[in-house]
Amino acid sequence: MTARPTIHYRIAVADPQAHRFEVTLTVPAPEARQTLSLPVWIPGSYLVREFSRHLGAVTARQGQREVLVTQTAKNRWEFDCAGRGALVVSYPVYAFDTSVRAAFLDAQRGFFNATGLCLRAHGKDDLPHRVELAGLPAGWDVATAMAPVEDAPLQFEAADYDELADHPFELGPFWRGEFVAGGVPHELVVSGALPIFDGERLLRDAQKICETQIAFWHGGKSKPPMSRYVFLLNCTDDGYGGLEHRASTALIAARRDLPRLGQSETSDGYVKLLGLISHEYFHTWNVKRLRPDVFERYDYEQENYTELLWFFEGFTSYYDDLFLVRAGLIDEARYLKLIGNTLTQVLGAPGRKHQSVARSSLEAWTKYYRQDENTPNAVVSYYAKGSMVALALDLSLRGAEKCEKPQSVDDLMRGLWKDTGGGPVSEATILQKLVDIGGEAIAQTLSTWVHGTEDLPLPQLLERVGVRWCLDKPTLAQRLGLRVSENDGIVIVKNVLLESAGLAAGLSAGDEIVACNGWRVRRLEDLPLTLNHVDPQRLELLVARDQRMLTLALTLPLQDSAARPVCLGLLDKAPARAQSLRRAWLGG
Repeated sequence: MTARPTIHYRIAVADPQAHRFEVTLTVPAPEARQTLSLPVWIPGSYLVREFSRHLGAVTARQGQREVLVTQTAKNRWEFDCAGRGALVVSYPVYAFDTSVRAAFLDAQRGFFNATGLCLRAHGKDDLPHRVELAGLPAGWDVATAMAPVEDAPLQFEAADYDELADHPFELGPFWRGEFVAGGVPHELVVSGALPIFDGERLLRDAQKICETQIAFWHGGKSKPPMSRYVFLLNCTDDGYGGLEHRASTALIAARRDLPRLGQSETSDGYVKLLGLISHEYFHTWNVKRLRPDVFERYDYEQENYTELLWFFEGFTSYYDDLFLVRAGLIDEARYLKLIGNTLTQVLGAPGRKHQSVARSSLEAWTKYYRQDENTPNAVVSYYAKGSMVALALDLSLRGAEKCEKPQSVDDLMRGLWKDTGGGPVSEATILQKLVDIGGEAIAQTLSTWVHGTEDLPLPQLLERVGVRWCLDKPTLAQRLGLRVSENDGIVIVKNVLLESAGLAAGLSAGDEIVACNGWRVRRLEDLPLTLNHVDPQRLELLVARDQRMLTLALTLPLQDSAARPVCLGLLDKAPARAQSLRRAWLGG
């Protein structure tokens, strides 16, 4: 049997100090007018990234013949080919983006996604795509979930371009550990960790998360969808984020959040990291297999719109911390604190009254991923509110009084997986599955929550499972409706919320609050120290704006009128049924 032709990329570490990869692409049997293009976005991150801006001059040849190259768009090139001889295309790529979305190269490490380096040969997407690495410095290793080519060192092969785009690469002298979960080998690679990093603890805890999630989806009755899984974790001074892939995830975290040798306590930073690991791993099922029907085949050259990110990101955000409880990594009280933080975030932003999570999903490309000083007033996070929609739905299903066999969002997720075989779904598919397990009324309720802007009835729903809702004392920033930055004794206004005291006073994003009632201010919380006891609600602010000094009168609102932090705790003497429901919810 004749072997299928293969698209071949030779990716060389050309100049780490200049952050430059050199790519040589070989296209067998090209078209007479062969088109190549570079994606403008990477799936999972909903913003046009313009990766092609980092490509240098593109040259090409067929044998000894130089091929005419015509750039026809910002990310597209056409090649005049003679005959069917292999087209060989060469170009440099500048790589100095430390995020999980693009490419990076320096003397310490390298990282890349194919969407930022590998031109796509139009008409050849379904051919096998091979990556050959070259020029790696001495002592560097390679980590990726892409299948290695037998008897070909530093070569890896994907079935098609989509699979190529779904396998990031980590290069460098990183730390590597392994474990098995659900019968699947897992690899955890950590770059940039401090010497005090406790790798064995991170392995144990990641294994618990993976085992718990595999049991959730498959329950020992079927195999996970991947034969191998790789975590690629890059540690920086102050980073956070992740991007999901079909058999791996690229993560970035602050070094200080890693577990440390000799320390058994679990810091808030480490919980944050574990939640990130849990979130991206859950995406292996929810968004990489179960996915919006419009993502069945990606269009890499333009925005791909969906109203379902509230489900694929929001419901994943609901489960990420929930699995930390179910895996025994945090206790009930800590989990309730995390939910309280998310509720405070959602309820503290006026944007929730102006944008539904469905519209937030659709407009992610232009609003959520392009945040500015007005974002809190105009945008609701489909991550944060989406997770609270999932919580409200879960508690509604679990607490249903007239249901012979109480259902849950667990049943919804597993039912969708079973019905579709882990394939594309629409909103109608989700709602119909919900009808099947909970009835028409709850499906209509979910639709209302998703497309509306009303606050969710979570205080009442949480009480059903024995959880008390209360409001804590607001910070001064919350009372004033301001978000500020404080650096080196300088207070700068970042956001002014709608219907707030700060807005009524005339404060604007970018203002520097210099003084209050004649006293220099170096922290926002210093303002009460300057209050006049005769008229304690009135403040006179001295503000610097565009080199002008302005005096603004601000009336300090009562605490009860401000957005206040949500704190959750267990009800004293909760009914037995409430305690039973809570155990089922948190125990899975």
